[in-house]
Amino acid sequence: MTLPFHGMAHLMTLAYQGTDLTPLAQALLEQSQQSTGTNAADAMMDLSIILHIKGNHDIALALQQQALKHKQIYWLPARMPGAIRLLAFVTSGPLAANTPVEFLVGDRDVDLTLVYVAPDLPFPNDIPEHDVLFMGVGESDGAQLLLRALSEVIQIWPKPVLNLPERVARLARDSVSHLLADIPGLVVPPVLRLTRQQLAMVHSHPTLMGPWTPLVQAPFLLRPVDTHAGQGLERLEQAAQIPDYLARQPEATFFMMPFVNYANGDGLYRKYRIALIDGKPYASHMALSSHWMIHYLNGGMADSAAKRAEEEHFMTHFEQEFARRHQMALNAIHHRLGLDYLVLDCAETASGELLIFEADSSAVIHAMDPVDVFGYKQEPMQKAFSAFKALLQRVMSAPVRPRDSA
Repeated sequence: MTLPFHGMAHLMTLAYQGTDLTPLAQALLEQSQQSTGTNAADAMMDLSIILHIKGNHDIALALQQQALKHKQIYWLPARMPGAIRLLAFVTSGPLAANTPVEFLVGDRDVDLTLVYVAPDLPFPNDIPEHDVLFMGVGESDGAQLLLRALSEVIQIWPKPVLNLPERVARLARDSVSHLLADIPGLVVPPVLRLTRQQLAMVHSHPTLMGPWTPLVQAPFLLRPVDTHAGQGLERLEQAAQIPDYLARQPEATFFMMPFVNYANGDGLYRKYRIALIDGKPYASHMALSSHWMIHYLNGGMADSAAKRAEEEHFMTHFEQEFARRHQMALNAIHHRLGLDYLVLDCAETASGELLIFEADSSAVIHAMDPVDVFGYKQEPMQKAFSAFKALLQRVMSAPVRPRDSA
């Protein structure tokens, strides 16, 4: 039996729910070896996703490249006829390289086509018919040239385009800190990009930092460029710790930023994930931890009824409370960054300001959590997914205008 193309959302949901993906991976491997053309490529791409999920990234990337030699276009058909036809440009690389748009189309009530583009791939000649184009390529140093090229490609695109590539390209952490500076009610720590050599000099000659010198005289954060989920992120108390940090991290370029203590009076840190869809905010999740570096999976949310109760209150009363408190700041973020779909990882300072950690188009929002434990998440997440579909419907009915890249 030929297996269909499953895609990332389906496979990640299975893994999130504790399903053993080994039998499926074996069946996909057999199909990739015994089939040719489309069936082999679909199997290899799905197997690549499973290997990424399992942490076998090098093998996953190699298998992905093999799949893309067979074809660059992958189709996830809607479950019903007459659905909106959404085409998304995505690129090769790890799962975090692209907007996980598959999660946004909900229960397959949108016909989704993924078109892989990359500097080392020919641009496809036959683009499938579609109603809306979504720019799914995420920001990274390696994607900058591709995003510039795609900006040229879509100048005369005959269909509406969401998330213009030149705006996605501005989502690097240092760019975001500059673009969102001076917004009332918003705290965005300044971010400095340093090469490995420059960072080493900060330790030996901190006064060379000029106006940034106070940064290394107080707790500060370091992380390699193009990393997420806390990879390589550390808090340093003084510049003397930099050599040890560099000994642990082999990367060539780093971001440095001041550490902002966002602990509440109870000593817990609270981090929120907010999606801005067509300019309106939607709650995705909230995590609580006694450690400043929070990720939802390490926050112990599933093990604490008290934490889940607080998250439930946050999500259930989001529009009346959090979104209302930060309405002006969230509106300003949408205006400054100009993206149709954007995810914010953020917190609140002790004085009640909105503290931005990251603004990204590639972060995932989902409804994968077990309903018996996180049942309160279903309705808020369906609101977000409905908002994304409403965005597609709105731009479909609007006239296509010349691109404004400002």
